Amino acid sequence: MFIKSNEKELKPLIDGVFIKPMAFGVKSLICKFLLKEGHSLPAHRHPYEQTGFLISGKLKFRINTEWYDAEAGDSWSIPENIEHEVIVLEDSEVIEVFIPVREEYLNY
Repeated sequence: MFIKSNEKELKPLIDGVFIKPMAFGVKSLICKFLLKEGHSLPAHRHPYEQTGFLISGKLKFRINTEWYDAEAGDSWSIPENIEHEVIVLEDSEVIEVFIPVREEYLNY
C-alpha cells in the first residue's frame, strides 16, 4: 500500500482532536493527529499497542501512573490495556502507530 499525502484530510475525532488515517497493513495502522491547545484526551485504555512521535507542539502525558512532558522530537510506546491521558499544552502534530489495526479509525 502507498498513500500520497494529499489523498486524505484531517477530520474531527473528538473536540480539539483531528485524525488522518494513513497507511495500514494486516497488523498495523499509522495515523496523523492534530491536537489543539487547551483540549485533552481523557483517561482511557484500549487493546492496541500505541507508539507515537511528536512532530511539533507540547503535550503532558500520563501513561499508567507516570506523567511526562513531551516536546517536539519525543516519542513513546504505550502497551495495550494501559490507562493513559493527554493534556494539550500547545497545538501539536503527532504520528502514531497502532497494533493491531484500529479498524474504527479507517472510517475517518
